Amino acid sequence: MIENIQLRLQLDDARQPDILTDKAAEFLSLRKDQIKAVKILRKSIDARKPTIYFNYKVAVYIDEMPPETPAYQFGYKDVSKASPVHIVGFGPTGMYAALRLIELGYKPVVIERGKDVRSRRRDLRLINQFRTVNPDSNYCFGEGGAGTYSDGKLYTRSLKRGDVRRIFENLVYHGATPQILIDAHPHIGTD
Repeated sequence: MIENIQLRLQLDDARQPDILTDKAAEFLSLRKDQIKAVKILRKSIDARKPTIYFNYKVAVYIDEMPPETPAYQFGYKDVSKASPVHIVGFGPTGMYAALRLIELGYKPVVIERGKDVRSRRRDLRLINQFRTVNPDSNYCFGEGGAGTYSDGKLYTRSLKRGDVRRIFENLVYHGATPQILIDAHPHIGTD
């Protein structure tokens, strides 16, 4: 059986090993050995008052183990001979559109007016030092889009616009930290 519950832990308590299992057993009035696993579904920080809390939404596996396979499998097909679909821009949406098209069996052809990230750095230096703007390669245009040089505030607020979890799992599959799967406001920027 799986129970989804909310737990609230003080900062110091959250550092203790097995604290989530202990708190889940207490919350559900179970023995600790009945809980086979606790999976964090979401984690947020409440720092509005002097005492800092972590808020957790967890799945508690009672007398059963969680499945070992990830929720999504990503299968990228050979699309070299497939019908082409053109994508304008290689920002986050363009990148994801290209991945989805490959999954669906189409060949993405990306049209980007800006430069690659490394070349954009030189153009940004010209903007910052000499106020010389290249209209095709600047903060707005180029590989990665406008968020490439963000200040770290890039995160999703959209929970009603499709399968956000699938997007996060795809990012993890391609090298992002698994922490983005549970953080309430994960940083999904360029680092």
